[in-house]
Amino acid sequence: MKNTELPKDSVLHIENVVMQFGGVVAVNNLNLDINKNEIVALIGPNGAGKTTAFNVVTGVYAPTNGCVYFNGEKIIENYPKGKMKKLYMGEHKGEYTSTIAPSPDKITKMGIARTFQNIRLFKELSVFENVLIAKHMRAKSNIFTATFRLNLQEERRQRAEVEELLRRFGLYEFRGEKASSLPYGEQRRLEIARALATDMKLLLLDEPAAGMNPTETEELLEIINYIRKEFKVSVLLIEHDMSLVMKICERIQVLDFGTTIASGTPEQIANDPHVIEAYLGVSDDAEN
Repeated sequence: MKNTELPKDSVLHIENVVMQFGGVVAVNNLNLDINKNEIVALIGPNGAGKTTAFNVVTGVYAPTNGCVYFNGEKIIENYPKGKMKKLYMGEHKGEYTSTIAPSPDKITKMGIARTFQNIRLFKELSVFENVLIAKHMRAKSNIFTATFRLNLQEERRQRAEVEELLRRFGLYEFRGEKASSLPYGEQRRLEIARALATDMKLLLLDEPAAGMNPTETEELLEIINYIRKEFKVSVLLIEHDMSLVMKICERIQVLDFGTTIASGTPEQIANDPHVIEAYLGVSDDAEN
């Protein structure tokens, strides 16, 4: 079994993760680190494996091979089994021997929350109820205390915390409205506020600027910086808006066909020929 020494500030450590579907390798030998209070971007062309990597970290998929650490503890591990023993095309076969596969709700309770490329709110519930549901994840009440209304103090505290969160995100005036009635930018903001209501330490944002106009994108940049400063969380970001990525991230990792082709500072990534080729392609004249 592989022993891994992690930096003391490590929040997320993805180690040799392979995600293979039949004969298709969607993520190939992914290694990625995020430290406390860092904003890191995972970028790449469509189909590069970015959201698949998110789905592994959040327990939607169990990786075919490799493991994931969160706050110094191994929370996910798997290795090729059954038919996959013969089909497996990744590296590091035989280095992992355990199966640790928590469900997404357990991952969230550990302190990892995410948003989605296509906004997933409870559209028929109010803005307030969307955030309160996330708070309920950490409720200490049970059937007995709920039946006899012994959890009133906890309920009042949660509702007060939701109101404060909505104020901080400029959503308090909409608290009684249906989530579906909000403009697109406010829906995205609500989804982020709901994620924060889980009291997480790592926020995964899947293309948060998708569909936004330049003004909304600039507001999003301010929100992400505000989250890092005020809530002391680390952020892993998938994004195609490179101006946003370059302004906000300390480090960027680039995937192409599931494989890391570059990793470094925004300046290093912007000048990396492999990244330029992956995004822009190389003409026949350039190859000759």
